[in-house]
Amino acid sequence: REPLPYHEEGTKVFCPGAADDTAGVVVLLLAAKFYIENNIVPKGGLMFVLNSCEEGLGNLKGIRQLFKDYDGRIASFITLDGDLDYVVDLSVGSHRYEVTVTTEGGHSFEAFGNTNAIAELSKIIAEIYKINVPAKPGTRTTYNVGVIEGGTSVNTIAQRAKMLCEYRSDDKECLEFMKGEFEKIFAEASKTATLEVSLVGDRPCGDVSRDKIEKLKEVVVPIIEESTGKEVIYSSGSTDCNIPHSLGISALCIGSNKHEGIHTREEWVDKESLKTGLEITLEASISLTKAE
Repeated sequence: REPLPYHEEGTKVFCPGAADDTAGVVVLLLAAKFYIENNIVPKGGLMFVLNSCEEGLGNLKGIRQLFKDYDGRIASFITLDGDLDYVVDLSVGSHRYEVTVTTEGGHSFEAFGNTNAIAELSKIIAEIYKINVPAKPGTRTTYNVGVIEGGTSVNTIAQRAKMLCEYRSDDKECLEFMKGEFEKIFAEASKTATLEVSLVGDRPCGDVSRDKIEKLKEVVVPIIEESTGKEVIYSSGSTDCNIPHSLGISALCIGSNKHEGIHTREEWVDKESLKTGLEITLEASISLTKAE
């Protein structure tokens, strides 16, 4: 472990995680403080929630629990995650796998010719990168091998190799197509080596009517555009909205700050931009609870 490389330059705070999503936490806490200090009790009811395990292998654990605990009681949902003029209104689903290959291995000279787990894993990866993703209009589908590891020494035929891989899509049919392609690759690889495949991440696509989303946007988007002075840019993405969208609940992911370098050691957030993020959050929450 080592200290995070924190420093400030003018209004910018440089530190991994400063924008994604520490800034969102700050804005949400300030919004809650405003409601408490001004004794505002929303007629429709309002929850301020901080949850964990959204990204990576966290597999949306926090937001899954929230919607389990409050099943049937949440009418709409807003999450703070991203740039001020971006709105995620379409959820990207994904399946993530941990794939382990095991072989007999041996000494690199004496046992030459024995199956090498790293070589077998490499074949699987090569097949994944031959997949032609669906070209369904209005959708996007991707795949990735993000982590590989294995072997013990340069003169040992690897007995074990492992990878983490995924595919994503904002369309349920395309997601199922990719599932079939991956399963065919895994099945073929298991003919020549011992293969263990574990599903370590399952993020659902949206299953909510566009009418519900549009009604939510009618309230929230004008507030964002007035506060930022910019036209909102819509995108699909994998966020906490995946869970409410999969349950048929209207949800949007909106931004709370200006930043650059997300997921790098050079990540920074503009402190001044949080004022705009707070303004949007307060106005949107007040407008939505009145609408309820």
